[in-house]
Amino acid sequence: MRTRGLLLLGVAIALAVAAGAWLPLRTAAADGPRLIHSERSLYRDVLVYQDDEEHTRCLCFTRYCDIGRQSCQYLDQPDRLVFEYTRMMLGALFLNPQPGQILIIGLGGGTLPRTLEKLLPNAQIDVVEIDPAIVRVARDYFAFQGDARMHIIVQDGRAYARQALRDSKRYDLIMLDAYERQYIPEHMLTREFLQEVRGLLRPGGIVAANTFSSSRLYQNESVTYANVFGSFYNLKSSNRVILAVNGPLPPMSAVDRNAQGLERPLQDFGVDARQVLERFSSAVDWNPRARVLTDQYSPSNLLNGLPP
Repeated sequence: MRTRGLLLLGVAIALAVAAGAWLPLRTAAADGPRLIHSERSLYRDVLVYQDDEEHTRCLCFTRYCDIGRQSCQYLDQPDRLVFEYTRMMLGALFLNPQPGQILIIGLGGGTLPRTLEKLLPNAQIDVVEIDPAIVRVARDYFAFQGDARMHIIVQDGRAYARQALRDSKRYDLIMLDAYERQYIPEHMLTREFLQEVRGLLRPGGIVAANTFSSSRLYQNESVTYANVFGSFYNLKSSNRVILAVNGPLPPMSAVDRNAQGLERPLQDFGVDARQVLERFSSAVDWNPRARVLTDQYSPSNLLNGLPP
């Protein structure tokens, strides 16, 4: 009977999975993450896990977050940033502490736009997200809301960039944080896309791009950004953040002064400005002869951005 019962249980589980009823990571009685939302959007699986022991809620695109968490929030300290890469992305403010017009491509749980809205009370922020399901989840589970200063645009990021160019829009800061299941969409890795992004920047405008610090595309990504922007700052942990400028790269002396002025405001978000500053490097740690990524050559669908 025990064997037969286990067999029937296994069949029931298989049927549930086949029907798209995602199972929780652990049982309700066990400690650890539990699934609190799941849906299949037009683009991906959208899942939200909550870990009551760690007081976190996370957005994932795969079951059990087995590839990576897209966004996380502390339930008891929602303003405190969970991920190191988000702290590094704020290093863009060390290059320009007061951007007035900001574009963010890729919403996730809304961590970066929400943080920038609080840090910069005079800024206008456009957030572009291709998936309406992500917008709903960010609102329902991560307290993200658009308002008079925060404009949410449901559109492919590159299509928006082209449209914004035609409309003569210009930004002081553009953040690239769009991810598919495993890596950045390949049409947002190319020289042509980065040229469009640079065209949207005012003179001295900053682009901050969230990428991987170890991937088969590292060499190609690096030479592609260098081809479009020239020298840039590299900040690395498990992720890499590229900070490039539409114009000369500010010297580290200016970056340091701006970081000092932001030390106190950033503390409210759990960001140590000095630690972020220590990650800044303009050293060329890639092969300058690597092939530039273009609309005709952007093989992220083959390499998946994964470590070699």
